[in-house]
Amino acid sequence: MKAILLAETHQPVQLIDVPVPVAGPGQVLIKLKAAALNHRDVFIQQALYPGIKLPVILGSDGAGVVEEVGEGVDRVWRGQSVVINPAMHWGDNPRFYGDDFRILGMPENGTFAEYITVDIRYIHHKPDHLSFEQAAALPLTGLTAWRALMTRAGLHTNTASIPEKVLVTGIGGGAALMAMQFAVAAGAEVWVTSGSDEKLARVQNSGIAGGINYRQPDWHKTLMAQTGGGRRGYFDVIIDSAGGPSFAKLIDIAAPGGRIAFFGGTTGNITDIVPPKVFFKQLSIFGTTMGTEPEFAHMIALVNDKQIVPFIDQIVPLAEAQLAMNKMDSGKQFGKLVLSIAH
Repeated sequence: MKAILLAETHQPVQLIDVPVPVAGPGQVLIKLKAAALNHRDVFIQQALYPGIKLPVILGSDGAGVVEEVGEGVDRVWRGQSVVINPAMHWGDNPRFYGDDFRILGMPENGTFAEYITVDIRYIHHKPDHLSFEQAAALPLTGLTAWRALMTRAGLHTNTASIPEKVLVTGIGGGAALMAMQFAVAAGAEVWVTSGSDEKLARVQNSGIAGGINYRQPDWHKTLMAQTGGGRRGYFDVIIDSAGGPSFAKLIDIAAPGGRIAFFGGTTGNITDIVPPKVFFKQLSIFGTTMGTEPEFAHMIALVNDKQIVPFIDQIVPLAEAQLAMNKMDSGKQFGKLVLSIAH
């Protein structure tokens, strides 16, 4: 089979031929139709990820068709269209993953290939309304966004009359876009930020209330004025993937009793936080990453129920994986970069 191999850090990936894997007990063999990139793949290539073990077939996100089943797996799965949960061996504690936790695509071989074997517990039926490419764009960023918004920040989805106000920063990245879509689907009043007016324009028809370019001076004050001013302008939930010095502004615009969940640090270390602004407002600040098997199942259920379709920036052939990784590294994508896998 064809696969994309990373043999060494700081080197381009290679398109190679390797044997088709065999489904062991409790596993399925999936003929992959599409895989999606994540920053994780680029970070591994750049030696910026912990515990790197090479060589490896990259890729955490994938969707395809079950071709064979291993011992102990119901043969009804053969021929089923599926999507893969890349968060494996979380452990028994839902609050924090255990020592055996790992993400598909390193150290185990991942989805940038024509075939893959995974344990039956990590596959789910592909949502019928999604293409294979759209389904492949969902797993890692969808799970990350779900846990941040629903579990860690605890978005209230059953408010009687006044929906919670949510801010999602850095719109354009895959996880931020999924968090925005989940919050809209849950009935929240959703606002977004971006450093690009073009990206803000592209989400204006996605059910959000509005957005602002964070490159504007005092953008947080302008945003507060737009959202109602005074106590009405504050945000109940803030989902952030940037960190950095601007995180202090998120504390300024968080509502009393508000919750901030973040899963990235693309702009550096968090600085300049004034402690009284946190404790007098009774704020809760949560770090988060990936998620549990039940959270993945709940995420898929919402995608099915609300017919959510992930944003895709570009679909390219498997052989052009390095070009896609270069684009991801540049940060110019809007939504997911997807590899189409032809057989």
